[in-house]
Amino acid sequence: MSLERRIFRISSTSIEVSALTQIVYADNAATTIMDVDAFEAMRLYLLQEYGNASQPYSFARQPKKAIQEARETVASCIGALPEEIFFTSGGTESDNWAIKGTAFRNYDHRATITSAFEHHAVLHACEAIERLGCPVVYMWPDSKGYISPEMLERYITDETLLVSVMFANNEIGSIQPIKELCDIAHAHGALFHTDAVQAVGHIDIDVNDLGVDMLSASAHKFNGAKGVGFLYIRKGTPITVYADGGAQEHGLRAGTENVAGIVSLAAALRKNVENLKANREHIMGLQKMLLDSLNESGIHYTRNGGDHTLPGIISLSFDGKDGEAILHRMDLMGICISTGSACDSKNTEISHVLQALCMPESLAKGTIRISLGKNNTEEDVNAIVEALKKILL
Repeated sequence: MSLERRIFRISSTSIEVSALTQIVYADNAATTIMDVDAFEAMRLYLLQEYGNASQPYSFARQPKKAIQEARETVASCIGALPEEIFFTSGGTESDNWAIKGTAFRNYDHRATITSAFEHHAVLHACEAIERLGCPVVYMWPDSKGYISPEMLERYITDETLLVSVMFANNEIGSIQPIKELCDIAHAHGALFHTDAVQAVGHIDIDVNDLGVDMLSASAHKFNGAKGVGFLYIRKGTPITVYADGGAQEHGLRAGTENVAGIVSLAAALRKNVENLKANREHIMGLQKMLLDSLNESGIHYTRNGGDHTLPGIISLSFDGKDGEAILHRMDLMGICISTGSACDSKNTEISHVLQALCMPESLAKGTIRISLGKNNTEEDVNAIVEALKKILL
């Protein structure tokens, strides 16, 4: 998506606005621009209907109603019941709640199984429960970034408490066989959680068809506000309270509700789900255009993530090149991409995802991630390819 950016310089007496600068934003896996509909939906609850939804007076009725309507909207988008949707501050909190909230009910210290290339919100939560004596088993993906049902069968036992495998990897886009993995977990009496932060709002998701017990999502990944997300918890799933305090979120997650953010989340998700097919076709068309153009350019690259990946997430490795240098040179050309997990952007070492794939160092260091979204254009793709040609040829 091409954006015009104004630069503001603020002094004690005035605000100076410089000329517009053009950027191409191709890092939608890190965050997305908020839909205008989602912004307009939240405006009312910031400026007018700003009452605390937990209060008993009439001024609280509209915010309370808005939360309930948002809950119903989100539930309908993923095939859930409204009472199975719990609003949180985002994907990180949702992942932590699923992992820790399950483990803290685990008096016999039964094991949790996860994968070695999960988002750090899952991995660090697992490290936390390990420090408290709860065992965690880590599965390693194959070289293309997949956890197979056969792999889970090798690790799981009838004593396993929870299996947590991400729906789609945030760096390479590989979509996991969640339904099959979930069936295996349930066959052994274990619960199943999936971090679907990267997938919700971008591909079809029906929690009943999948059979998952818990699912995490974050609004800013599908054109909603930052700082708000949800955790789907199947009715009857045993889990501890995440935050003690008030009785918000059915008594399981205390804290004054972020009404504006919740409304934004629901509006953005509904819009993306309603336009899922059109968005996918548009993004896949841009993705094909980008890869075809790279092939025609003579640039040598390896695409990571196998054949079944999220639309628009394109992980490319250039053997012997420096991904960090490519990122900075493209930034100077006004193009935003990533070298790996956006949540680990200050770390210049090879990402844990690429390490989990056992990728040769010369490829791993030369890896970038381009993530296209519904607002990107053919002009954006042309600019990206021309930039890469200038840098790599």
